[in-house]
Amino acid sequence: MERSLTLELVRVTEAAALASARWMGKGQQHEADQAATTAMRAVFDTIPMQGKVVIGEGEMDEAPMLYIGEELGTQNGPKVDVAVDPLEGTKIVAQGTWNALSVVAIAERGHLLHAPDMYMKKIAVGPEAVGKVDINASTLENLQAVAKAKNKDVEDVVAIVLDRPRHKELIEEIRAAGARIKLITDGDVAAALNTAVDDTGVDILLGIGGAPEGVLAAAALQCLGGEIQGKLVPSNDEEIERCQRMGITDLDQVFYMDDFCAGNDTIFAATGVTDGELLKGVQFKGSGATTQSVVMRTKSGTIRFIDGQHRLKKKPNLVMDPLP
Repeated sequence: MERSLTLELVRVTEAAALASARWMGKGQQHEADQAATTAMRAVFDTIPMQGKVVIGEGEMDEAPMLYIGEELGTQNGPKVDVAVDPLEGTKIVAQGTWNALSVVAIAERGHLLHAPDMYMKKIAVGPEAVGKVDINASTLENLQAVAKAKNKDVEDVVAIVLDRPRHKELIEEIRAAGARIKLITDGDVAAALNTAVDDTGVDILLGIGGAPEGVLAAAALQCLGGEIQGKLVPSNDEEIERCQRMGITDLDQVFYMDDFCAGNDTIFAATGVTDGELLKGVQFKGSGATTQSVVMRTKSGTIRFIDGQHRLKKKPNLVMDPLP
């Protein structure tokens, strides 16, 4: 893939973040999601690539565009798989809370998992604990493995978990083991990212979230040297049939890093919409705005944090007009 695509992807996530941040705290999550989606689509259309969406807006979010199979880019340049979540944390933005992101990942064509839009059991860790955890092991065993890998007591390990009724037993197991828990309302891509960044204080992600978000998290963790494992959790016969149509016949199959992201040329970009442990959210002042983004590439191992200053009057639609 072209090296220039790394910064092009930041333009995509910046536009989506700027558009959706206008809706922060207004209680209108679908409007925020639609704003992010529309802006992201507009910028994607300017990027020199032949993109095809393999992870897009699914039925759960009911967003109007960026659907699986949609073609993105100018249709000139490298052929790539595209995974998108224009607004990861629609409820977060609606409520004005922490860790909403705009997220994009690309890889060479055929190298990203076409994960169905359903739930997935996940476990994610940072570089120190790679190869030490097992999604089929007990919660206690995985917490002990992470503690040993990071030279900590189990009591000092922090597990991040979505605050959902389905995680009642998991939460009890973590507490019984003596570890600490950070409960989050939404945003498990950001949560998985945080396991690989020491300053966030998060050691392991556990629990059930969206399968498409698992692919985005895997792309980020591949760049950061971390690891995620997943198992699909279909909730009805229709979802089981959907798995089978996608060629997934073993519902107990464990998806490892090479399943999520094959090859060694993945690019991941994210821009903060609201403030979080890793990225600051969008700030508006007068006719300008500031953003903070991260962009990473596995092939080079480069991780860049980018602070953007935007003069919104010069690009009112978040896209520069083409030169005459």
